[in-house]
Amino acid sequence: VQLQASGGGLVQAGGSLRLSCAASRRAFSIMGWFRQAPGKEREFVAAIKRANSMTYYAGSVKSRFTISRDNDNNTLYLQMNSLNPEDTAVYYCAARYTSYSGNYWRTDYYDDWGQGTQVTVSS
Repeated sequence: VQLQASGGGLVQAGGSLRLSCAASRRAFSIMGWFRQAPGKEREFVAAIKRANSMTYYAGSVKSRFTISRDNDNNTLYLQMNSLNPEDTAVYYCAARYTSYSGNYWRTDYYDDWGQGTQVTVSS
């Protein structure tokens, strides 16, 4: 298994969680977080490029979520603040190992996926 996501749980609205994704491969061009709520398609949340650490966010999470990576530990993080019930979903980390070419918001752009971690926000 190349990616292992963890850190999900149950939190009240307004609370915070930090997700982690441990990667066994270092040679990625971009890594991202996606989420999938029941009955909905998997959607882009955030991504970070390896080359310059440039970050990208979905409009619904910008200013509340922060994506980062720890190069020493080869781990991707998603700090989630001001959570609301609409953030409830299974969160997945993803990695692209081939060269970056845009389209970071597309699920078919990524080569590898973690197993997902459940985030539940109660009102």
